[in-house]
Amino acid sequence: MRPLALALVPLIVLTLMTRTEARPRHAHPGGACGGTTSQREAARVNAEHLGNLSVNLFGRPETGWAIYAPAAQREIGSRCAAERPAFAAALARWQGRHAMPDTGMMDAVTLQAMKADWQSRRPFYALREAQVCPDPPTDERLAAAREGEMLEGGKAVRLRKRALRAWRRMVAAARRDRAVAGDPDALKLFSGFRSPEEDAARCLTENNCQGLVRAACSAHRTGLALDLNLGSAPGYTVDSTADPNRLFQSKTAAYRWLVRNARRYGFVNYVFEPWHWEWTGEKP
Repeated sequence: MRPLALALVPLIVLTLMTRTEARPRHAHPGGACGGTTSQREAARVNAEHLGNLSVNLFGRPETGWAIYAPAAQREIGSRCAAERPAFAAALARWQGRHAMPDTGMMDAVTLQAMKADWQSRRPFYALREAQVCPDPPTDERLAAAREGEMLEGGKAVRLRKRALRAWRRMVAAARRDRAVAGDPDALKLFSGFRSPEEDAARCLTENNCQGLVRAACSAHRTGLALDLNLGSAPGYTVDSTADPNRLFQSKTAAYRWLVRNARRYGFVNYVFEPWHWEWTGEKP
């Protein structure tokens, strides 16, 4: 090869690389979250149903599925919002794997199937389905959270020792990822172990142990369940099960980070309550 031709080789390679980088791979209309005509129609339906789909996942009628959208994104493996065609495409694949019509449209049947998967990951739920209420741990197996790890003005929180250490690792990771930036109280503990006697007293006083807001046999008796501060909608408490509060919490950066990352640290969510998480590293 002539000297001039050799000298031009690096320039030609650089030009080709630049052109390749300027043309994204797998590009399609609408960017990374775009899709086909049918997927765009499914996305339109999903966006509409976010606020008006009639569902009853946990024994209480609800309107819309926006509260469960982050969990649904995680379930189907999509980082795209529920209103986007790429979400519809991922949902269609998930429906197909579950022997359901692969419409890519979220409906009550699809949500029920997802709920079954979400609940199946909770060891405590499996015990309750088998009519087993586990014994609480001994005091020696519990550790107290430190000052600054709990919401100020709240009650003291105790958890099983390994669960508490796992929570600390998870919160440290969330801070590194800036998922709690601007809110020093985000992901702090406001409830952990509750003795059967304490739960029984609350059931008697508040008369609300129907299994939704509070259960007669609570996951908190295991020392593996913990409630994390995700803030609250104006006029509500951090543990209010009112729909506006749950919707507010489901939109926080902290909750969405948990949905995507908490399993890496052994935590699963009771999705009806965005703040309620359970550690799966030990048997209940």
